[in-house]
Amino acid sequence: MVNEVYKTLEEKMKSTAKAFHSDLATIRTGHASPALVEHIKVEYAGVPTPLIQLAGISAPEARMVVIQPWDKSCIHDIEKAILKSELGINPSNDGNIIRLAIPPLSEERRKELIKVVNRKVEERRVSLRNMRHEALNDLKKMEKDKAISQDDNKRAQNQVQKITDAFIVEIEKLGKDKERELIEI
Repeated sequence: MVNEVYKTLEEKMKSTAKAFHSDLATIRTGHASPALVEHIKVEYAGVPTPLIQLAGISAPEARMVVIQPWDKSCIHDIEKAILKSELGINPSNDGNIIRLAIPPLSEERRKELIKVVNRKVEERRVSLRNMRHEALNDLKKMEKDKAISQDDNKRAQNQVQKITDAFIVEIEKLGKDKERELIEI
């Protein structure tokens, strides 16, 4: 039973770390990456649809993202969605493809993005602590129901804390790596 609590907690925390890694990939660093625009929601046939489902996205150069819509009629909707996004990049299209020239980041914009990264790290820390809290509540309930002893509960609580600490360190490392990437010119 206690091992089940550990397993569930680790699975939730792993998925949170994985989602955080993907989330960080959407933050622009001055280098072109398809991940910058994949998540952008485009109003297509009245439904908000992720851009990756509407177009082929590539980064043929270090500072250029190319978006090739499969349905040419949605090219203006894609452009509109990019303009509304937080990217701060003006798209240019030739009727068939959209090009995004990724300008180098200004010092001010780098500092803003570092603040965004730090905010996201803190949000994930809170999320991990909430998961820890749920696991501890499950352990208390097991002890209350006499499924585990008080000593087993204490040992399990320590193990839950170790798991949580390990994932918090991982989240912080991902945040620091992204911060380092933003600082590099």
